[in-house]
Amino acid sequence: MVKNIALLGSTGSIGKKAFNISKRLGINIVALAAYNNIDVLENQIRDVNPELVAVYDSTAAIKLKRNINDTFTKVFSGLEGLCEVASRSKADMVLNSVMGMVGLMPTLAAINSGKNIALANKETLVVGGELVVNEAKRQGVKILPVDSEHSAIFQCLEGCNKKKDLKKLILTASGGPFFGKDYNYLKKVKKEDALKHPNWRMGNKITVDSATMMNKGLEIIEAVWLFGVEQENIEVLVHRESVVHSMIEYKDNSIIAQLSVPDMEIPIQYALTYPDREFSNVKPLDLKSISSLSFYEPDFQLFNGINICREAIEIGGTLPAIANGANEEAVKLFLEDKIGFLEICNVVKKSIKSLTPTKIEKIEDILKADRDARDFVLKNAIRVEG
Repeated sequence: MVKNIALLGSTGSIGKKAFNISKRLGINIVALAAYNNIDVLENQIRDVNPELVAVYDSTAAIKLKRNINDTFTKVFSGLEGLCEVASRSKADMVLNSVMGMVGLMPTLAAINSGKNIALANKETLVVGGELVVNEAKRQGVKILPVDSEHSAIFQCLEGCNKKKDLKKLILTASGGPFFGKDYNYLKKVKKEDALKHPNWRMGNKITVDSATMMNKGLEIIEAVWLFGVEQENIEVLVHRESVVHSMIEYKDNSIIAQLSVPDMEIPIQYALTYPDREFSNVKPLDLKSISSLSFYEPDFQLFNGINICREAIEIGGTLPAIANGANEEAVKLFLEDKIGFLEICNVVKKSIKSLTPTKIEKIEDILKADRDARDFVLKNAIRVEG
């Protein structure tokens, strides 16, 4: 079990759960980081007295520093601050649950300082998978998945003695709030509709990604790097009940699945206690009360984020970073009521067709691809009239 941990994104839904789990298991929380929610962050600081904290928003960081000047906690700000917390703290593990592309640099900083990673920030591997995985190997660092689907795959693979016996990975998807809806319905939906996830409580960005099913495309890319499989050997199935979190299929056609009630506590806790397991506060899965488990093929035409991401990882280079950056910017515009729901994936597709990917030789290549993708979306997204 981890002895000392740094929590990046400690005020978000994953971070709060990780904070509570760490306290319950007796793991020392030595560093914290958040975007700008300094009210929650201050309460966490006074609860566990971390040595270091970072606030991405510099104005909020100044305010927090004033608020906690009676403590010995050092406050850093900006992206540099996140990297300081990730690398300089006494943590054995860094749990990274910050949202979006911003998670890449702190992950690399933590790896370079020899810390194991509990990864809930999928964008780290989507945009920089080759760099991150290779650096982790050089440093002898573990990357343990926290996303429910990748944790499920990771747990199922514990019984896989020979990689050659593996046939494919099967990622399950809830289908979001718009499963079964048609084009005419989707062209009218608003952000309030997209944020009504049927099974999970998550942040706004990832909830919209679930509604477009772009999250499943990004998870395919993440799985390629986490598990060393080709994208064509990763299947996606819509599973409305969110009980089967993912599966693996062997070459003899047997399937192994991981099941539980939909609660992120299990994958978070398993990353912190690996290779051991501890009792959790999650209620047991009552199989007798489940009348059925359903599985469907996704609608790849209406929810084409999956195929966009397959194309991006197949071509490789900076194209996954282009797809991710375009998606982040498009989701932001949608949440600001500036573009329609269907335009999110439309403009992401345009971006990967219009921008030329390059080979990744240094992190600046990724950062440039991200900037170019965001600029493309801002210039080419079709705006909502009025």
